[in-house]
Amino acid sequence: MKPIQTFDVIPKLPAPIEGLRRLAYNLRWSWSHQTIDLFRRLDDDLWESCGHNPVAMLGQIDQSSLERAANDDAFLAHLERVTQGLDAYLTGDTWFSRQHGKENSPLVAYFSAEFGLTESLSIFAGGLGILAGDHLKSASDLGTPLVGVGLLYQQASFRQRLDRAGWQQEIFEENDFANLPLTLERTAHGAPLTVSIPMGDHEAQAQVWRAQVGRAPLYLLDTNIAGNARDEDRGITNQLYLGDRETRIRQELVLGVGGYRALRALGIHATTFHMNEGHSAFLGLERVRSLMEEQKLSFPQSLEQASASLIFTTHTPVEAGHDYFSPDLMGRYLGGFAHALGISWHDFLGLGRRDPANGSEEFCMTALALRLASFSNGVSRLHGEVSRNMWHGL
Repeated sequence: MKPIQTFDVIPKLPAPIEGLRRLAYNLRWSWSHQTIDLFRRLDDDLWESCGHNPVAMLGQIDQSSLERAANDDAFLAHLERVTQGLDAYLTGDTWFSRQHGKENSPLVAYFSAEFGLTESLSIFAGGLGILAGDHLKSASDLGTPLVGVGLLYQQASFRQRLDRAGWQQEIFEENDFANLPLTLERTAHGAPLTVSIPMGDHEAQAQVWRAQVGRAPLYLLDTNIAGNARDEDRGITNQLYLGDRETRIRQELVLGVGGYRALRALGIHATTFHMNEGHSAFLGLERVRSLMEEQKLSFPQSLEQASASLIFTTHTPVEAGHDYFSPDLMGRYLGGFAHALGISWHDFLGLGRRDPANGSEEFCMTALALRLASFSNGVSRLHGEVSRNMWHGL
């Protein structure tokens, strides 16, 4: 059943502790023990029951507790230390500014299907996401000019329980974006910022949210919006790593093509694009198409220029862990891309095949990323050796 109207309730904080709201919406608190201690000081039990989520906590805490904190000199002194610490962190010198000056360039856009930043923002499944989250935190600490791009999943990673027979059961919980440390990006007229993504015979819409990770913004795309009339479009960002290939190709179009377009809509012109695993490799195709359109380049010229700005990290040392799509599925969703790039369908599919001449081979996202990127790496020295053996044919 669709709601008639939705309301977001914003907690009313007494003026002396209004700074708590700013602290809650910058995810630096997730690796600042002093900030976590401040929220625990408000209500330690509520901090635990809210899943270590300060935004949800401020929405649920009793008003009398807030009034008490606003009149507690020791709490106010703690709050002042933490807010001054955040200000100094955000405005002070960094490794990057000392080494390369104050100009924030070149700007890197880091694309990943998952980001593990804190358990309350459940948009990750494991090591890939934790690495991506740590990448953003490290970039923030170093002052490296970097923005993250990912997907905002409606359902959190499942929780496990055992039934009476001893079988594992999965319980999926809904992410309530209004009670997470997220900000909806808006146009100059105040409307939610949206981008269109081609889905074969139509276009899907995605709106853009921002999670502020210290100095580094993370932009997350969400398709569960009224602008999508089709249920299958609204459900694209429902869960991380849904099993069927059709949902997977749709998610990867939103991540790669939609993510690239979202940065442009935000006025962010990155100079380097880092593809964290093959899930985001479609961004390379969109970059090639965009350069052809904007600079009136041929496909070979645009491909060479785009390649210089693309970097790829592969994570998976086994064949089964890489994404493959059939030619039929590719035709259904990306048939228009070959026309836009001015190449034949055979040559287009060849971009994602180990052997471009093998018409029966499926399209592999890792092969596409390796072909497009000017530099590719593994996640360790040993993994690099394994990956070179796996993909030496390319």
